[in-house]
Parts: sequence; structure tokens; C-alpha cells
Amino acid sequence: MENKLTRNLYMIPYTLWIVLFVIAPIMLVLYYSFFDIEGNFSLINYQKFFTPVYLKMTLSSFWYAFLITLISLLFAYPTAYLLTKTKHKQLWLLLIIVPSWVNLLLKAYAFIGIFGQYGMANSLLEMIGIGSRQILFTDFSFIFVAVYIFIPFMILPIFNALNELNPSLLDAANDLGASKWTAFRRVIFPLTIDGVKSGCQIVFIPALSLFMLTRLIAGNRVITLGTAIEQHFLVTQDWGMGATIAVFLIIAMFFIMFLTRDRKRGV
Repeated sequence: MENKLTRNLYMIPYTLWIVLFVIAPIMLVLYYSFFDIEGNFSLINYQKFFTPVYLKMTLSSFWYAFLITLISLLFAYPTAYLLTKTKHKQLWLLLIIVPSWVNLLLKAYAFIGIFGQYGMANSLLEMIGIGSRQILFTDFSFIFVAVYIFIPFMILPIFNALNELNPSLLDAANDLGASKWTAFRRVIFPLTIDGVKSGCQIVFIPALSLFMLTRLIAGNRVITLGTAIEQHFLVTQDWGMGATIAVFLIIAMFFIMFLTRDRKRGV
């Protein structure tokens, strides 16, 4: 009885946090989505969202988020695997994570200098004889910087999953004559899939709502749902439409969380 009372007391701060900073903001966004730009109650925002302009923007957001997540995964998995094999793996992992502590705005401005007309990237291209190229304000620069920012968050859960893998399982696979590729495909990857799903969730959801990099790195050539929300709230002052886009973004995020949730395996 006493343990149950103590547990309930500990739940109070958590419940208050969820209500005040999760449920209340979502309900507020949902409330504003039913008002047009003149403050009248209307469903016009939801009708506008299903027009070609916003549907194309939604597909574009999902496409860029998918590319960022896929590229991050392709680089993160072998990196995490190699880290588990190194002698000072915790130190190397820390060195990978440390850049994520730097402010996002500072990193964006750093890449503006690197990818600029007279930046390090173009200097390297001229040195090897390719010549100066327009790198900044392109899809390549946007995806590159986004992957650089998000890849530590992909590496960490995969590293944890690989680090907890029982080595005796790999020994058993080798004893049974499995090749390295077969061992990876049938043993390593299936047993670390939860880490992969966690990494994809951590990367895909924020990548879906990027807005700062679309302006600073992509030069507004890449338009995402996050960019549209920012424009409606800060430029056009159409809070209702901005809230409507946010509602669909929240629904998409919950859907992604549902798809990448951990499923209990039957015994």
C-alpha cells in the first residue's frame, strides 16, 4: 500500500509535465486550426491543406526526411559497428556525440562559409582541377548538412544495440558455417533492429519539420512543412493555417512513432 502511494506521488510531476507541455500545446494547436485568418471559426484551413500546393509540400517534406534518414543510417550502422570493435569505443563515441552539443545555428553558419563561393569546399575543387561550383543553396548542401547534424543521433542507439549483442551468438553462427554476410543478415541485423528503428525515429521526425536549414543552407529552394509553419506564423500571420499544418505534422509524427515502436517478441 505504501509503495503504491509512493509511486503515485512520483507520478504527479510526470503527469503535470505531460499535461502542461504535451497535451495542452497540442490542444491549443488543434483549437487554432479551426479559425481562418480573420479569426472566424471555419474548416477552410483543412480544405486548403488538401490542395495541390500543400500536398506537394507534404510529399517533399517526407521525401527529404526519408533521404536524410536513409543516408544517416547507411553511414551510421557501419560506423557504430566499427566503434564496438575499437579499443577505446566509449571515447570515440563521445567524440562523435560532442559536435551535437554545438548550437545548430553556429553549425549552419559554419557550413555557409565552407560551401560558399570562396569556401574550403570550392578551394578543394579548384585544387584538384574540377573548378568552382555552386554548392551552397542546393539540395546537396541541404541534405549534407542535415545528415551531419542528425547522424550522431542515429549512431548512438545502433551502437547501444550492437554493444549489447551477445558475442556467443556470432560464435555459434560461425561454428555452423555462416559467412560474414549471412551472420550479419540472419543474426546481427535482426537482433539490432530495435536500435535501427529508434535511430530512424529520432532522425526522421525532426527532419520532417526542418525549417532553419531550408533558409540558411538551401536558400529557401527546399520548402518543407516546417518552413510553411514558420512562414504562416511569422510572416503571413495566418495562425490558423500554420496550426493546421502543425496538426497534420503531429499526426505524421505519431504515425512514425507507431511504425517504429518496439514490438514484444513471442516466446
